[in-house]
This record gives sequence, structure tokens and C-alpha cells, in this order.
Amino acid sequence: MYAVIKTGGKQYKVAAGEKIKIEQIAADVGQEITIDQVLAVGNGADLKVGTPLVAGASVKATVVAQGRHDKVRIFKMRRRKHYQKRQGHRQNFTEIEISAVSA
Repeated sequence: MYAVIKTGGKQYKVAAGEKIKIEQIAADVGQEITIDQVLAVGNGADLKVGTPLVAGASVKATVVAQGRHDKVRIFKMRRRKHYQKRQGHRQNFTEIEISAVSA
């Protein structure tokens, strides 16, 4: 059984036992969370799509880690204008392990 969930402005296809990195959420490591924004639930050839959410569906997950992604380097330059700008960014993430998908 799998589900399409929405969290942090993004959509993820998840199944029980998977580990995914999502946008940072305020939760401690080891804490169990419930994601209620389920857009679709599928089981083999059977697919249930919500309008926009599937009523009564939820995904239970456990927070595995909090961390930061690798640095993304931003470099802007205008040729012949003596303009260079360097910037870096590290996005925070929360790694979760999906324990159950319930429809």
C-alpha cells in the first residue's frame, strides 16, 4: 500500500518502511508524527484519489533525524562590470521513516 502525501509545499509518494527527507518540521528525534494531508492512496491496481484530500486517510511516521543538506553555492556575475556576488545556502531537513499507511 502506498500514499501520496503533501508536506512542506511538496508531494511525496511513500510506502511503509521507507525513509524520506522532508522539509524541517518541529519534532524531536524518535517522536511519532501523523500526516493527515493525504492526496491519494493506492493498493496494487486500486487507486483512491481525494478531492483534494482523501477523507479519513493518514500516514504514521517516526522522526529519524534532523539535519542540513549539502551546501548549494550561488554565484552571480556581470561580465565587464566588476560585479561578483557569492552566496551559499544549506536547507534544513527532517528525515522520517514511514511506519503505516491507513486509508
